[in-house]
Amino acid sequence: MSEGGRTLAAVVREKTGVSWSRARDLCTSGRVTVDGEPCVDPATRLRAGAEVAVRPEGRRREKGPLARSAIVHYDRDIVIVDKPPGMLAVPDEPGNKDTLAEHARTLLRRLDPGARDPGLGVVHRIDRDTSGLMVFTRTAEAKRHLAAQFRSHELDRAYHAIAHGVVADRRIESYLLEDRGDGLRGSHGHYRRSHGAPPAGSRLSVTHVRALAALSGATLVECRLETGRQHQVRIHLSEAGHPLLGERVYVRDFRGPVIPAPRTMLHARTLAFIHPRSGAPVSFEREPPADFQAMLDALRITS
Repeated sequence: MSEGGRTLAAVVREKTGVSWSRARDLCTSGRVTVDGEPCVDPATRLRAGAEVAVRPEGRRREKGPLARSAIVHYDRDIVIVDKPPGMLAVPDEPGNKDTLAEHARTLLRRLDPGARDPGLGVVHRIDRDTSGLMVFTRTAEAKRHLAAQFRSHELDRAYHAIAHGVVADRRIESYLLEDRGDGLRGSHGHYRRSHGAPPAGSRLSVTHVRALAALSGATLVECRLETGRQHQVRIHLSEAGHPLLGERVYVRDFRGPVIPAPRTMLHARTLAFIHPRSGAPVSFEREPPADFQAMLDALRITS
């Protein structure tokens, strides 16, 4: 089959027979070359006749350092970072320094050389495959203030996502559990269709969904978080029958046609909160990265 116009991840997956997530990891870890040159963007569209080589056992390429443009804002209390997809926000195991937190700290040393250099404080996380805005703190007092705002849900957080099917505006409310009854994190009662009071350990979760654009087989949506539970947007849209494009976990119940994507199409676009020192409201916004935009362009309905 000609490679022309296909994404690198799709070609790698066909050549190796691995899952989408593994194909994407092979690309981003530097184990794929195109015409003899490393290519780390799984969303790259290949020209006709391109020669793709995969070395699954090759040496992993670290994803840092960050580009200067990744630092959206910094001051003596906080730093706002635009996380690229495919990078861990914080370490998944001791000693792993290939993370957004560590790369942001390294970049700050160059941008703000006279400042103290403690580790950045973590007050929230976004998934490895999710792109977009994260805030880190630079002082213990800032961390205390922002952690309190996250606990009380006083922040404004908006995500853009591409979801399967025709998604209508709605408010989704459920109680999320570590195991909804089928081994997956999810809503109380969703799998077993049980009723009654939510069990101990479940947490109220609320997502406000707004359709932004109808696409071919999908919808571009904005999701504003009233609460911020782990995987909340992915779970709520999946359980509503509209899993995100590129979803690998919360897709078990979906029986519709699946649109392939190189990663979970989810981007943390807006982040607003009260500044821990000044007490003034601050707001930050970033457009989705190139792979997200490429998927949008490919699915746009033309008249």
